[in-house]
Amino acid sequence: MNRLGQEGEDLAVTYLERAGYSILGRNVRLSGGELDAVARDGEVVVFVEVKTRSGSRFGPPQEAVDLAKQRRLTRLAQEWLQVHGLSESRARFDVVSIMIENRGKPLLRIFKNAFEAVS
Repeated sequence: MNRLGQEGEDLAVTYLERAGYSILGRNVRLSGGELDAVARDGEVVVFVEVKTRSGSRFGPPQEAVDLAKQRRLTRLAQEWLQVHGLSESRARFDVVSIMIENRGKPLLRIFKNAFEAVS
């Protein structure tokens, strides 16, 4: 992972913890790829995708979570829930968007329930 991505994930996890999430795992590797973070928000298991950009040239970070990425995250989430015996648990997908321009103060936005599971 590049430095900007790592910095973004660190910021996101700190933000989520302050917002009351319990972090269950970071950079969770599964057979089909990696989840940036898995957390619990009350009784809900939350799969968090973090997108960080250093400029607006390519648009807002959250736009990078396209349909193909949503499908991959859905498969990974299903695998994680199955491995942990939580297939019947309520779950959702959150996206944390972080814009860091000119090494200034980061603009962080969380999109709760950013998308529904897709196959």
